[in-house]
Amino acid sequence: MIFQKNYFQRIGLYVFLFLFSNLINAQKQFKVLLITETAGWYHESIEAGVVAINELAATHNFEVNRQQNSEKITENKLKNYDAVIFLSTTYNIFDESEKTAFQKFIQSGKGFVGIHAASDTEYDWEWYTKLVGRMFYIHPRQQTAKLVILNHDFPGLESFPKSLLWTDEWYEFGPEKVSELKYLIAVDEKTYDPAVVWKRGSNDLVGKGMGNFHPISWYHEFDGGRSFYTALGHIDNVYKNHWFLEHLYGGIYYAATGKGL
Repeated sequence: MIFQKNYFQRIGLYVFLFLFSNLINAQKQFKVLLITETAGWYHESIEAGVVAINELAATHNFEVNRQQNSEKITENKLKNYDAVIFLSTTYNIFDESEKTAFQKFIQSGKGFVGIHAASDTEYDWEWYTKLVGRMFYIHPRQQTAKLVILNHDFPGLESFPKSLLWTDEWYEFGPEKVSELKYLIAVDEKTYDPAVVWKRGSNDLVGKGMGNFHPISWYHEFDGGRSFYTALGHIDNVYKNHWFLEHLYGGIYYAATGKGL
């Protein structure tokens, strides 16, 4: 009899813990899918980014699930999320069915967050390049430069100074893929050397910078949904920087909810 009583007490405890866990998860303010898949260069800072985003989730009460390479994106899977984060993804990571599922996800009013090499992904998928806004072209060596904040009203940028020194990998971008990108942060090319040459067989890829206006973060509405991109995030320790974490969470919050503007 005592054994039976203890058995039912344990069962009751398990049921309570299960229901309590579900209740806690149901109270999260939104849910994001974190994709770190690469088919080209693998950034070592990805793991630091995963840790940082999970800490942001714990701090700001949202749920994050990481997408592993072997898993497949489907419409059914994506319907449970409010935003998808591409963390330094590279080259072609989706097949045709996954592209369709992701496109429908954005068209349903959901959000996209691109971090660093997300602009070095799916160059031949025109819809994706428009979602990101601009695509990576080349970068010089990592250097310290001055960031210029263009919009302090965007979530996460409210407390930023007008400018600040930053060390990162400064992406040079190609032309706008869509009009009406809303720029958030630029880098002052007068404060670093943007010149670079990459050897590509008999051809050289040459970077000279972007001139007087060199954006590195922006957002826009696209195809029914929302998109936020930041080129920052190459170096591991950037993901411990409180300015970057505020900037990153602001983008996640906007993409997932459409609020804060």
